[in-house]
Amino acid sequence: MRAVQVTEYNHPPVVQNVPQPTPAAGEVLVKIEACGLNFGDLLMVKGTYQERPALPFTLGMEVAGTIAAHGEGVSSPPIGARIAIFGGSGGLAEFGTFTAALCVPLPDNMDFPDAAAFQVAYSTSHVALDYRAQLKPGDTLLVLGAAGGVGLTAVELGKLMGATVIAAARGSDKLAICKQAGADHLIDTDTDDLREVVKSLGGADVVYDPVGGDLFTAALRACKPEARVLTIGFASGTVPQIAANHLLVKNINVIGFYWGGYLRFKPEVLTDSLKQLSIWYAEGKLHPHISHTLPLAQAAEGLELLRSRKSTGKVVITL
Repeated sequence: MRAVQVTEYNHPPVVQNVPQPTPAAGEVLVKIEACGLNFGDLLMVKGTYQERPALPFTLGMEVAGTIAAHGEGVSSPPIGARIAIFGGSGGLAEFGTFTAALCVPLPDNMDFPDAAAFQVAYSTSHVALDYRAQLKPGDTLLVLGAAGGVGLTAVELGKLMGATVIAAARGSDKLAICKQAGADHLIDTDTDDLREVVKSLGGADVVYDPVGGDLFTAALRACKPEARVLTIGFASGTVPQIAANHLLVKNINVIGFYWGGYLRFKPEVLTDSLKQLSIWYAEGKLHPHISHTLPLAQAAEGLELLRSRKSTGKVVITL
């Protein structure tokens, strides 16, 4: 079968022919139909992600497809079931083996590309906003990197959860997409003073930050007392250093959040989130934004779209 593999860190991944895997006990074999790309895939190519599979390994964190075979002790989901799964790696291939217990059934009205674009981005934002930051109706939510894969879902979910949403992104085209997702106020980070604009709107109760760098510092200074600042990632390449006195003066909480970490110590947080998100999708309340759909042979081009920030929402590879 074909698979997109990292054979050496800091080198472009390559499409290779590799043996089709066999599911071990507790696993299922999935015929993969679509795989969503994530910023974490770029870090895995460099060897700097939180998880480091042994080389060579197949890229692709989240997939959608059908159950093709069961490993020992597995009877569910049944053969032929349409599922999505976050496997951490192994998704950019024609087949993959994954832990059966982590499979999520797809709503009848969800196609495979939407399913591959859904799990990480929506559940990252949902668990961060609901479980970690306890976003409430009437709160003001500031979303940095708001046109990106997770940022756009934070805009959409924040509005659905009753918040006033301020979306910060680069350029009018990206801000227009944020507006369509429900943003109440827009900040162009190329030209606007983020701190001053947010303060003029009354300040932020919750900050959702997948960017880091200078934007984190500006957002922190625009927070209301008792604000909650979610550190989602550092797409800017700069991990901000926090002046603790700023936290003290306004009683601000800075909250670390790594979605994949819950798989190891509290997976029910993620499965409960995905159940709620699936209900909202089935009810027509969520609309995944996929800016690019590419075939497996162009997976490297898809990753470059993420790296150069030329995509909005999600990039999906179809098999």
